[in-house]
Amino acid sequence: MISMNWVKDYIDLTGIDLIELADKITRAGINIENVISNHINNLVVGEVIDCIDHPDSDHLHICKVNVGSETKQIVCGAPNVRAGIKVIVALPGAILPGDFEIKSGKIRGEESDGMICALFELGLEEKLMKTMLKVLKNYQVMLQLE
Repeated sequence: MISMNWVKDYIDLTGIDLIELADKITRAGINIENVISNHINNLVVGEVIDCIDHPDSDHLHICKVNVGSETKQIVCGAPNVRAGIKVIVALPGAILPGDFEIKSGKIRGEESDGMICALFELGLEEKLMKTMLKVLKNYQVMLQLE
């Protein structure tokens, strides 16, 4: 695996699409097996203000999440979600690794307007969890991640 940040130390890649670059490198004879991009738009830090069990599921929760500008209802399957915690929220329109687009919809009959994300769902390593938890706990104001 090669970090694009390392490559950028040697080559100006301004305005070059990562997938297009990988295709050109592969056509030049160097096999690129996978491209992993951690750039995701429409992520915010939110705070779970209410969390109840989903009436039609033994593992889902219906959460009210303050995302700064508004409160959103999000259906979540994480067993550790609860009121009072800070979470990473992918808002509708976000595209997660694997080209998974977040959309508003219904999950077992309940409206869900986003996704509460685990680090692995964002293509990040779980070993970052302790650092991310410290960062999220210290946010008093909602912050849009760019």
